[in-house]
Amino acid sequence: MKHILVPIGISPDAHHTLQYAIDFATEFSSKIFLMEVFNVSVGAGKSLANVTQKVADSGKERLKEVLEKVDSKGVEIKIASYNGDMVNGLKEIDRELGIDLIILAPRSNDVSEERYLGNTSGSIIKKTNIPTLIVPKGTSVRPVNTILTAFKSGVLKRKRILNPLLDIKNKFGAQVNLLLVKTPGYTDEDLQVNTALMDISSQLTLAEAPTTYLGVLEHLQSQHPDMLCVFRRKRGFFKKLWEKNTIPKAEFSARIPVLVLSVKKD
Repeated sequence: MKHILVPIGISPDAHHTLQYAIDFATEFSSKIFLMEVFNVSVGAGKSLANVTQKVADSGKERLKEVLEKVDSKGVEIKIASYNGDMVNGLKEIDRELGIDLIILAPRSNDVSEERYLGNTSGSIIKKTNIPTLIVPKGTSVRPVNTILTAFKSGVLKRKRILNPLLDIKNKFGAQVNLLLVKTPGYTDEDLQVNTALMDISSQLTLAEAPTTYLGVLEHLQSQHPDMLCVFRRKRGFFKKLWEKNTIPKAEFSARIPVLVLSVKKD
């Protein structure tokens, strides 16, 4: 896990997410790329280059203010600026640098407290295939003893999808518990769990529920895992995410970090 990207929005608590990323990066000797996105368009008679430069400089100054609020602990932190859409910027930086993990807060401050995922964080989860760690506000890096990995289908086309999960498991010596939730319309193929996933797990539990999350809820309460791992699928754990970017807390919320793995790579 060499490169970790931290998108910084307008939240006044952005330094908390960055500090978590720094503490996390120290465990893996990773580099951090602090991403600032801006969108500049100008009218006739104005210099796009001059305006863009001024906005970029302003953004970098704000990032420096965020950096002043954290303890870098010797972690290499670089600023990555992008003029345009956040998701396009993430994809561009991923193509250029190879991002192993995005660390972000569940929501930005442009939505109400009733939301778990805000528009920005939701868009990142929905529209990119980069593994993402969603870190609730106030969370600090601590030993990960148990990871609950929940899914509705055990089919994985490529073993490397599991790399972030495997890295975290190995670093902390964590126990990986699998939870296969049989939802309406499941097929026999869904019940065939990938051998690479079985190899890193300590136990497999089968449950039946209307949705994957409802199946997970009971086991979150009984197992008290330190991290939840789910897969980004077209009709997967964050099913509502394919309909809209934001997710109300009434539909999903977690007080522990949530690792979202993609079943395919761009």
